[in-house]
Amino acid sequence: AGEWRIFTRIALPMMVPGLVTVFLFQFVAIWNNFLLPYIMLSDDEKFPMTLGLYTLLAQGSNQPALYTLVITGALLAIIPLIALFLVVQRFWSLDLLSGAVKS
Repeated sequence: AGEWRIFTRIALPMMVPGLVTVFLFQFVAIWNNFLLPYIMLSDDEKFPMTLGLYTLLAQGSNQPALYTLVITGALLAIIPLIALFLVVQRFWSLDLLSGAVKS
């Protein structure tokens, strides 16, 4: 077998759980990014969801009705993360088991 075939048949399947873990960490970090958009963006229309929820919460001190909107927004903000974890979970757990078994 050549180097490319060895890589794709042996090394890559063993690396998939680690790559999926790194992908999940990166996705969650980017999704929850707060400080960089807060510093760099001046237009409120371009704020990510986390920063938009923060500004709504800051306005909620004057208008208590905004708290329910912030809670609903937080629920909607976490739904894509849950969906991603559910989709990637099968690759994660199956590949962890397949690395330990000889085939």
